[in-house]
Amino acid sequence: MSDRLNLDADRPSPPVTVISSVEDAEGGEDLRKNLAVLADQDYPNYELIVAARSASDIPSGVLPSGVIVVLRGIQKNSADDRVENLLAGVQSARRQSEILAFADAYGHVSPRWLRALVAPLTEASVGVSTGFWWLTPEPPDFWSLLRSVWSAPIAGLLGPGDNPFAWVGSMAILKEMFFELRIPNAWRQSIGEGAIVGRAVHGAGLRVAFAPAAMAAYSSRTSMRCFLGWARRQMILARIYVPRLWWAALAAHFFYCGGMVAAIAASMRGSRGAEWVLVTQLGLGMLKGVNRATLAKAELPDREAWFKRHAWVHALWVPLATWFWLGLQVAALFPFRVPMKKTDSSNA
Repeated sequence: MSDRLNLDADRPSPPVTVISSVEDAEGGEDLRKNLAVLADQDYPNYELIVAARSASDIPSGVLPSGVIVVLRGIQKNSADDRVENLLAGVQSARRQSEILAFADAYGHVSPRWLRALVAPLTEASVGVSTGFWWLTPEPPDFWSLLRSVWSAPIAGLLGPGDNPFAWVGSMAILKEMFFELRIPNAWRQSIGEGAIVGRAVHGAGLRVAFAPAAMAAYSSRTSMRCFLGWARRQMILARIYVPRLWWAALAAHFFYCGGMVAAIAASMRGSRGAEWVLVTQLGLGMLKGVNRATLAKAELPDREAWFKRHAWVHALWVPLATWFWLGLQVAALFPFRVPMKKTDSSNA
């Protein structure tokens, strides 16, 4: 492996290629705004590639000036569209770029997103840096808010030190390492791109670093069917690629929900002690929800207004979301097939 990046005063910004995939002609104004931010990063030495299967997949008027468009065409025996688009972007990256960064065009990031992703790669022990998503539906409805509360604990798994996975929607890796770890072949042969990168990086004895300032916000809404399909897919992928973490989560939710039922039953029989146990259990879960929302608010300052209006659901709805966690994890035990990615309006 080559020497690590040297981000000193003489070379603060190594060349980067940012690759974003567009898979259909939807998105409109939100997609235009997201791509505009990616094209105007607080980083002086990068190129932005937007990759798609064909020109018809890119909505009219969404591309910012200076963007490089890569149209891969229709290929036989290809992986899913996003994987093929991203790999086409990789093949079109300029030779001098030392880092590959991947951005989900359907998520909104800050102008310092790229700088935040590049910084951790200077550490010798880091193989990949990653951000994550936070769902801020606007205007909100029940299922969209529930999806936000349900997904928040996944973001809560990321922090200092090593992390269990990377997310391809906000991720940076040395270009040389991307090929040495044979990520392109792994992407074409498997599902769950970010989990595959995390597994490969860990297999090389390196860390997955979390970059809090590289979080992406999604304002899209969802339906019950789309939420359940998308969430079940997340659980199936977790069971396949991070099984120890998945089984630990299943056990924790089983005991949490079982304890809730037992405490409610005992309370109905007049046990004051059980009432206090139930209050403590629910209170601790809600407190965790508040803490997650507080951290997300700090990581997404441009969504402050949303958090002021709707952050309360990340406290009061935690018990409800916990039951959905248990049900979806149980459903993931019987994956007759892995649901397709386009079960939701976001690519998260």
